[in-house]
Amino acid sequence: MAETVAAPLNLRPDGREADQLRPIRFQNHIAPHATGSTLIEWGNTRVICGVTVDESVPRWMKEQGVTGGWITSEYSMLPYSTLTRKARDSSKGRIDGRSQEIQRLIGRAMRATLDLDKLGQRTIWVDCDVLQADGGTRTAAITGAYVALVIAIRRLMAAKKIEENPILHAVAAVSIGIVNQRALLDLCYLEDNSAEVDFNLVMNSAGEFIELQGTGEEATFTEKQLAELLALGKAGVRQLLEAQEKALAQA
Repeated sequence: MAETVAAPLNLRPDGREADQLRPIRFQNHIAPHATGSTLIEWGNTRVICGVTVDESVPRWMKEQGVTGGWITSEYSMLPYSTLTRKARDSSKGRIDGRSQEIQRLIGRAMRATLDLDKLGQRTIWVDCDVLQADGGTRTAAITGAYVALVIAIRRLMAAKKIEENPILHAVAAVSIGIVNQRALLDLCYLEDNSAEVDFNLVMNSAGEFIELQGTGEEATFTEKQLAELLALGKAGVRQLLEAQEKALAQA
């Protein structure tokens, strides 16, 4: 009888090390009618990010005399993106609280990317649609949205609609958490579902924080654990920024 070899105790569901990202791939120009688009495949999570442009700004900006442009976002999970069918928001007559929270987060992250005054009097719409969800859909949406946004800005500049490059810094996001008392980078669904502590980290290429969302899921965490999580997250963001650069170099 063959001897059974015990699996390492520290093995993650997909065999990664604690500080290892899932494989990431970008397919640019996935939506031909968008000004900029990419499909980000991050492990088994897949999100289409598309950018379109309106040559006007929201009414509140005009009424308040706010100069420059605006960036806003919409986020949705397609019905077949999860193991059981997820009803469309349109069928419920309202956007659910989670989707609302995520699309506001994406919008804040993208607005931190640009000098809105250089954008001119126009609105950029960033639409993120989840094709397949396996954890980290909001971080994938932000990371992919930046790539789609840069492609769109390049097109606007090539068309002479924008005179100066408005991009300030690259932006990327990653999840971090504590699962079975271990600090882990980039949680997949199984890990996210059982995490004692769950964070989402959004940073720019200048090493500045844009947003840090974190909570203890029926648990607490120490300052030392927080420092360990942030170190993992910052290292992960650096890798993501490199992946974005490669994707844009091929765009």
